[in-house]
This record gives sequence, structure tokens and C-alpha cells, in this order.
Amino acid sequence: MNEIGQALSIAVDLIRSADADLFEIVTLSLRVSLTALLFACLIGYPAGALLAITRFPGRGLLLIFMNTLMGLPPVVAGLLVYLVLSRAGPLGVLELLYTPGAMIIAQALLITPIVAALTHQVIEDLYQEYRDLLAAMRANAWQRLITLLWDARFSLLTAALAGFGRALAEVGAVMIVGGNINHYTRVMTSAITLSTAKGEFEFALALGIVLFVLALMVNAALLGLRAQFTRWSHHG
Repeated sequence: MNEIGQALSIAVDLIRSADADLFEIVTLSLRVSLTALLFACLIGYPAGALLAITRFPGRGLLLIFMNTLMGLPPVVAGLLVYLVLSRAGPLGVLELLYTPGAMIIAQALLITPIVAALTHQVIEDLYQEYRDLLAAMRANAWQRLITLLWDARFSLLTAALAGFGRALAEVGAVMIVGGNINHYTRVMTSAITLSTAKGEFEFALALGIVLFVLALMVNAALLGLRAQFTRWSHHG
């Protein structure tokens, strides 16, 4: 117990002193995950909304595929990105493998289906209320899309936060495509794995505490947004 307490005390000291290596890893983690989230939202928001307001052959299969991808194992996503970005792959010429760019692509692949599926659910429910009004206004598909996305903006923030939480906690894909290179592609989850294997429990604990606090903040934000949306809906 004394050893655990001592390791925890050192971990807290590393955080309070803003240890350079610790700060570098946390900063890279946030940069990679937030960039992946940006791409996921740019793709997932319109894709999910279009699936909600349009009907076409194969739509049901596409929805099943999208919902299936929500549970895509990170190692599978990492393997797919690795194959595409490897020298023998179609995008090997870009030389992105073992770079933060590859990690962003892998995380975006993981969280885009989450954002898209949650967006589809939100917009489909909202479209039931707006369908007659939008039809009376003779709004085209683009106008309907913009109107619904704007009106659902608070709910869609919860989809973004859910995706960000998944990206931040992901380890398998970034290990495969990033290589866990020190001072270059080492993020919190991969650093925790490596530090634990090396017996550097203090550093692993410090990163674990930061990761836990960030996850706590994401979940608190989700609950706050849901409560705010509920109040807004009742007043509306």
C-alpha cells in the first residue's frame, strides 16, 4: 500500500509541476483527437442528416453498415488504415504511416460512424416534426438539411462529445499506425501501456489521472448539454 501511495504522490507531483514529457503527450493526444473529431463532424453530420431525410434503394443496408461500424474494434480500424497507408497500399506515396496524420485518420475512421449514427437518430426524430412545415415552404434537400442541423445543434454537440470521448480513450489503432514513437506519435493511452510495461508506474498513473479527468469532463459536459436541451425543449 505504501508503494501505491508513493507512486500516486509522485504522479500528482508530475501533474502539478507540468512535467515537460507529460505535457507533450497530453497536448499531442488532444491535438490528434480534436482534429479527428473535426473531420468526423464534417463527414458525420451531413451524412447522418441525409440518411434521415432521404429515401433511396439500399438505404436500409447503409444504415445497418453504419451502425455496425459504431462497434468497429480499434485494432481492425488500425489495420485497415495501416494497409491503406503502407508503402504497398494505395496511399503509401503520401508517407503518412507512423505520423500523427495516420493517427488522426484512424481515429476519424472510428468516430465518424458514431457521429453519423447519433446525428441520424436526432435528425430523423426532428424531421417528423418539421416535415409538413418544410414541405409547405417547398424547401429543397439542401435547405432541409441546413435547417434541421441548425435546429438540432445542441443535441449534435452531444454526438461530438461522445465521439471525442471514444477517440481520446482509444489505444489499439494509434499504436498500429502511429508506432508509439517518443516525442512524435506517443499519446496518453499508448504511453500508459508502454510505461506500465517498463515499470514506470508513476508516469503511467499521472497520465491515467489526466485521462480520467478529461473523460470526467466530457461526461459532465454531456450531462450538462442534455439537461440544457431538456429545459430548452420544455420552454420551446
